[in-house]
Amino acid sequence: MSFITRSKPHQWTKARVFLSLPRSSHSPLLPPTRLLTTTIEPTSENPDTQSPETTKSTPSPPPPPVRERFQRVKHQQRHEKLEDTICRMMDNREWTTRLQNSIRDLVPEWDHSLVYNVLHGSKKLDHALQFFRWSERSGLIRHDRDTHMKMIEMLGQGQKLNHARCILLDMPEKGVPWDEDMFKVLIESYGKAGIVQESVKIFNKMKELGVERTVKSYDALFKVIVRRGRYMMAKRYFNKMVGEGVEPTRHTYNILLWGFFLCLRLETALRFYNDMIGRGISPDVVTYNTMINGYCRFKKMDEAERLFVEMKGKNIEPSVVSYTTMIKGYVDVERVDDGLRMFEEMRGFGLEANATTYSTLLPGLCDAGKMVEARNVLKSMMSKHIAPNDNSIFLKLLVSQSKAGDMAAATEVLKAMATLNVPAEAGHYGVLIENQCKANAYNRAIKLLDVLLEKEIILRHQDTLEMEPTAYNPIIEYLCNSGQTSKAEVLFRQLMKRGVQDQEALNNLISGHAKEGNPDASYEILKIMSRRGVPREANAYELLIKSYMSKGEPGDAKTALDSMIEDGHVPDSSLFRSVIESLFEDGRVQTASRVMMIMIDKNVGVEENMDLVGKILEALLMRGHVEEALGRIDLLNQNGYTADVDRLLSVLSEKGKTIAALKLLDFGLERDLSLEFSSYDKVLDALLGAGKTLNAYSVLCKIIGKGSGGSDWKSCDELIKSLNQEGNTKQADVLSRMIKKGQGSKKENASL
Repeated sequence: MSFITRSKPHQWTKARVFLSLPRSSHSPLLPPTRLLTTTIEPTSENPDTQSPETTKSTPSPPPPPVRERFQRVKHQQRHEKLEDTICRMMDNREWTTRLQNSIRDLVPEWDHSLVYNVLHGSKKLDHALQFFRWSERSGLIRHDRDTHMKMIEMLGQGQKLNHARCILLDMPEKGVPWDEDMFKVLIESYGKAGIVQESVKIFNKMKELGVERTVKSYDALFKVIVRRGRYMMAKRYFNKMVGEGVEPTRHTYNILLWGFFLCLRLETALRFYNDMIGRGISPDVVTYNTMINGYCRFKKMDEAERLFVEMKGKNIEPSVVSYTTMIKGYVDVERVDDGLRMFEEMRGFGLEANATTYSTLLPGLCDAGKMVEARNVLKSMMSKHIAPNDNSIFLKLLVSQSKAGDMAAATEVLKAMATLNVPAEAGHYGVLIENQCKANAYNRAIKLLDVLLEKEIILRHQDTLEMEPTAYNPIIEYLCNSGQTSKAEVLFRQLMKRGVQDQEALNNLISGHAKEGNPDASYEILKIMSRRGVPREANAYELLIKSYMSKGEPGDAKTALDSMIEDGHVPDSSLFRSVIESLFEDGRVQTASRVMMIMIDKNVGVEENMDLVGKILEALLMRGHVEEALGRIDLLNQNGYTADVDRLLSVLSEKGKTIAALKLLDFGLERDLSLEFSSYDKVLDALLGAGKTLNAYSVLCKIIGKGSGGSDWKSCDELIKSLNQEGNTKQADVLSRMIKKGQGSKKENASL
């Protein structure tokens, strides 16, 4: 790498005292054998400086014993280079006065090579800057041009540009002259930070400060301003450069052409290209590549082909970049066959395709439906272990191969990803699972799902390609219908951790658990849906309710029915009947009555379930829940239905439930219900037989008063007799007069 050669050898003038500190780590920038060496190595530039003795071959000594070799290594590790020691101290400690004193005591003599290498090996930019300033303020050293340059480069890379600028502008005060390279570094650093105006200010300040501006400075400025789309400014500074007598080079034109095409200024780029030719500057492969890429941007493939042929005619060998650019241009204009031809031509000339080449060609082949060729290109990429720049290419391959119906080739894409160390995400598996389900290959889909669940790929937060509903819903539905709902739930619980709240999947889980006889698991899913505000389907509720009833748990079935109604779903008549019957058979008459009330209130299936309504009412009355029964009868009347009150009165009378019969009869008289005379007689007989003469008297008076009969009751005389015997003579007299009056009215009506 370019920065390796910046590490300078350190020359020692005195014997140094080394600390016996263990080495913890090396600088991440350089290998240990090249960083901070303490001897001057001969270079290729000065071959004459090598001594004759060094060129002679000397026999290698015999290898030492294993024990001796081990001890020697330990001895060498204890003698850590001074620069490494200082860097390790700065990396592991805060910058304090104590650290400064430790460094001061550690270094017997300061020189520029030591400072340079400490800066180069420092991992913390802030510490490196403090070390740079402290070493000079403390009078330990006066920095030279190289240490200043190194500090400015480091600050530029770390985007601490104000510090870099201050150090640069303060150099003359320290007696260190400026040079163009320092300003060039600062111009480039401001450009990388996106602060174009500061790059321009630094460039203009060079002239104020008397620093010569050559083509190097102009090239750096051009690159900064055209990258930000300032092509007009680039033209102005180009004219200024030419006006100052600075001749543009091929590199200058290459930068400007690249920038003009980047700004989509085709005509401007062509004028500068012709100007370059007019100045006698011949294009190189970079120039041709730039022009070809520009033409491809504007989809002018004829001109791009002309330049490509012209380049080969001038014996300029096209590079991989040249071929890749042409391939991309052909793909963009949907001339994939030409792109494939260019790919084969490149391989025929012995040029190896790179990741960009494959990333350009494969999507074009997929879009054109050339899946056989895409499969071959993928195999070529696998054999060379070249991973594409964009992993979305694998998704495109999966979708295209699946769409073409070649599931074997689609599966090979996953294998290719494993070969190229590209992690397969949930979305990749999702495409395969979806298409295997479409092909009814559910066993293969389940095998893929097992891998997905076992490796917990869905839960990897660094992944961005998630499983689509079209992928997980079919497999969840199949699992729920085939008795594997637990596996489907494992899948969906992982999806929920990624924020998925799919209504269809959740309802399928409810249905699946219900079909498998696990209503509790279904109800847990229901509660999850309720907490997250996911709508529940009526069909899922029905299956859950039936599952509870099949397990003999009518109470839980009633709870599920209540949830169903709360969600706005109206159960059908058969479901109401099933729940009511289950509760009734389980002895939960009042609970069954409440469900019946809901059925009546919703006016669903009341008429066809009147036999069941009668049973519930009878059970309520027999158990003494008279008020509740009367409320249900009243609700029936309000909704236009009539209960068989005569039958209820007859049953209650026969079974000796006189109080319930009395209240029911009172209710009927108050509501003017149409009752048979025989019902009155049965109730009165039951009351009289039970010795409840006053109750019988009260009811009979109401009956006679309503004009509903009663005066011809065969037991009237017996009731009057009982009243007299019990000392209720007043009630007996009143009743006698009412009966005589009623009988007289009947005779008058008969005579009329």
